[in-house]
Amino acid sequence: MNARKEVILNNNKKSEYCAPLTSFDWNETDPTIIGTASIDTTCTIWDVATQTARTQLIAHDREVYDIAFAQGKDIFASVGGDGSMRMFDLRKLEHSTIIYESPRLSPLLRLEWNRQDPSYIATFALDSMRTVIIDIRLPSTPVLELGGHSACVNATAWAPHSTCHICTAGEDNQALIWDLSTIHSRPIEDPI
Repeated sequence: MNARKEVILNNNKKSEYCAPLTSFDWNETDPTIIGTASIDTTCTIWDVATQTARTQLIAHDREVYDIAFAQGKDIFASVGGDGSMRMFDLRKLEHSTIIYESPRLSPLLRLEWNRQDPSYIATFALDSMRTVIIDIRLPSTPVLELGGHSACVNATAWAPHSTCHICTAGEDNQALIWDLSTIHSRPIEDPI
């Protein structure tokens, strides 16, 4: 069986140089939309059907490490080397909302929307042993910080079947599943 390249999304047709991409997300509601993140501080929203960029925006002051769409087709968020998590609305791109900034502006590496309750986003910073849970209705202050790892966190994933379960994985060779059904104001140190 042979695979074939169907689409090339390249916004820099005038030069061989194109800043490396760090992440992408496929819009679940409108499968013709893909978002990409790049080390050149930009996020690009692509139309796969026409193979063109719908928009490219300077999303952060430093590298953009991750991008993810919320439910629906218009809202996405990104995290970057400037230590911020920003939310964008494709209908109003003249501004973004900073919904979280890490302490000491440590670079934020990944973000993960809760697919069952899109009010919650998980993120973690470079060299951090903690995962931060943000409620976008109450920006700036984490509703929860998950400890439990003895080395850096590398990944997070919300359970697809639950509003309150998340898994964190780290360099300590552990994947920890957390039950967030009772959100506390203090850090949770113990997984399930």
